[in-house]
Amino acid sequence: MQKKVLSEIDIYFGKIEMPEGFEIDREKLCVDILLFTNYNNEFPFSKSWDMLQTYLREHINLKYNFTLINKKTLGNIYYPNQYSHSLLQVDPVDLRHSPDYVMLYGVNVGKNSCKVFIEYEDNRRKGRSWEIPLNDNDFVMFPSTQRYHITANKSEQLNFILTSTYEFI
Repeated sequence: MQKKVLSEIDIYFGKIEMPEGFEIDREKLCVDILLFTNYNNEFPFSKSWDMLQTYLREHINLKYNFTLINKKTLGNIYYPNQYSHSLLQVDPVDLRHSPDYVMLYGVNVGKNSCKVFIEYEDNRRKGRSWEIPLNDNDFVMFPSTQRYHITANKSEQLNFILTSTYEFI
């Protein structure tokens, strides 16, 4: 008897643990998100953004042996009690040019103030979901074919969340 897994939904999550002296300047990323949301430009390149992207790509490559290439980055600000609508980072009409993975990073997020709610299907078991808290310096990465949303911000502060998409090679 043999078994072959034809597909799986892989979710990567945890804290971004930079070496001492090389911490990510999350205040700078907050400013970048403010600029992005207010002027609707491309997300600005910065040393902090590059450090985050490099850390994530290199650690995924070392631990799971696959390579990611950045496609797009955007930032969102969530006011108290604000939540996102259902999001999908893949374009069903243009799968060839769509990203393979999406990563959410808690730039400045109140402790236990929101969660990432990921929807999935397990063969005949439709409508399944998985929630994971998103706090400061946490990330969660999953296939861009999964619908997701950010739950309501339960804190009294603004939540700054960075979203990056990747191509898998």
